[in-house]
Amino acid sequence: MTPVELSSLITEHARTVLDAHDLDSSVVPETATVERPRNPEHGDYATNIAMQVAKKAGTNPREFGTWLAESLGAAEGIDEATVAGPGFINIRLAADAQGKIVTDILNAGENYGQGDEFAGKKINLEFVSANPTGPVHLGGTRWAAVGDSLGRILTKRGAEVTREYYFNDHGTQIDRFARSLVAAAKGQPTPEDGYGGDYIQDIANQITSAHEGWENKSEEDLHEFFRAEGVELMFAHIKRTLAEFGTEFDVYFHENSLFESGAVDKAIQTLKSNGNLYESEGAWWLRASNFGDDKDRVVIKSDGDAAYIAGDIAYIADKIDRGHDLCIYMLGADHHGYIARLKAAAAALGYDPDQVEVMIGQMVNLVKDGKAVRMSKRAGTVITLDDLVELIGVDAARYALIRSSVDSSLDIDMNLWASQSNDNPVFYVQYGHARLSSIARKADEAGVTYDGADMSLLTHEREGDLIRTLGEFPEVIATAAELREPHRIARYAEHLAGTFHRFYDACQILPKADQPTGSDADEVFRSRLALAAATRQTLANALALVGVSAPERM
Repeated sequence: MTPVELSSLITEHARTVLDAHDLDSSVVPETATVERPRNPEHGDYATNIAMQVAKKAGTNPREFGTWLAESLGAAEGIDEATVAGPGFINIRLAADAQGKIVTDILNAGENYGQGDEFAGKKINLEFVSANPTGPVHLGGTRWAAVGDSLGRILTKRGAEVTREYYFNDHGTQIDRFARSLVAAAKGQPTPEDGYGGDYIQDIANQITSAHEGWENKSEEDLHEFFRAEGVELMFAHIKRTLAEFGTEFDVYFHENSLFESGAVDKAIQTLKSNGNLYESEGAWWLRASNFGDDKDRVVIKSDGDAAYIAGDIAYIADKIDRGHDLCIYMLGADHHGYIARLKAAAAALGYDPDQVEVMIGQMVNLVKDGKAVRMSKRAGTVITLDDLVELIGVDAARYALIRSSVDSSLDIDMNLWASQSNDNPVFYVQYGHARLSSIARKADEAGVTYDGADMSLLTHEREGDLIRTLGEFPEVIATAAELREPHRIARYAEHLAGTFHRFYDACQILPKADQPTGSDADEVFRSRLALAAATRQTLANALALVGVSAPERM
């Protein structure tokens, strides 16, 4: 019985008990809080539902708790339920009900942890979206890992997720990029507002090597030529780097297409028609302050050119018109003002502003020997995704970026994450999976199987700890999906690996070579082997959700 199943059982019995005493059962919540007691001697689980609803129902917590504990104690799968303190209910599961978790995991396999609370919901998840003027920097790399993991988690809970990369190929930054490439091709210094780094020279060299006679073009044609060729090469590099990092996208959306297709003009006309765009001082302004923003925003400048927000407005309309129920934007720390701005734009267009959700990620720093590493060999100014992978590898990089909340800044200790020790979280978790894989191989060699094993034999304290930890996995995923917090999966994986290692140290899983066959202990070994197999499956499922490999040997 998982915590979710126990929660449903508690609420069902709570309503029944209140009805039996002619009290108001409508106050019972849909779900009851179920937690692991700090002291295992108190039971497997505890709930505070009596203290939550007793007074609302017309009784006191202790009295209601006594009734509920008596009712639960008689329920199938419950070994004991007792009242403690002002109304806490401690619950101990029957061994077979607890062991059923193992069977359920083995039957579900890769599907263990799935849910349907997001079924039928179409979510557009936009992340990374780095300018195609240089490699993906460390901040964008955080989103590459976190965004990809969040997409996996939401999909696991039933959502139809479109992973989208917004390709910023319209605006002044592209002109600066082109000028930088032209200067590099001609052997001239980088323009004052241009982009530096060896990668600029590399791209310029690729273009000049592939196109003879480039130097004979006019300045205007040369600029446009290097712009088109350079953006294509840079974006190809970004896509290749992200793919090697394990991050793939369903849609690569070109900002420029919003202008070429007339989508920007259409969105502006909509805002003019509904009165949410007004003219002042020669410019056109969005009435953003009417929809929660701190001020109105210029959409069309006095010179007739579109401001950056014009593309944002058209892009929101495009996403929602494509049928997405929710549009999640994952932006950097310097984009906090975009939250109210984007929601205001959606509302002004006539959409529900709650269809727009903005996540803000804080800064990432790379640390070596206690000192921050600032400069990249290739990019010249910032550490890139390529740099991070070269230093600590894909698995360690992804895990390091995902295991902390994006709400907080992150220091990645290069010495720690490159090490092969239990202090390295990803090594610790992967080693757990490798050890479990080794157990499975040895079981095959010994001819020990867990088919038909009796899960009620799993009564050791460490077995119970491990089973209950396994049972928490679906709820952990559900919470991670609801709160958009993939780090919960990584932390759970570490907790599960630690719980398994303690079980491994305390409980013999396989019979020794000289141990007599047919002994009473044989059935226990088979049950423990089943528990180990369920743990291996759950650990693999958790690692899959963060996009990290589950090695069978280390």
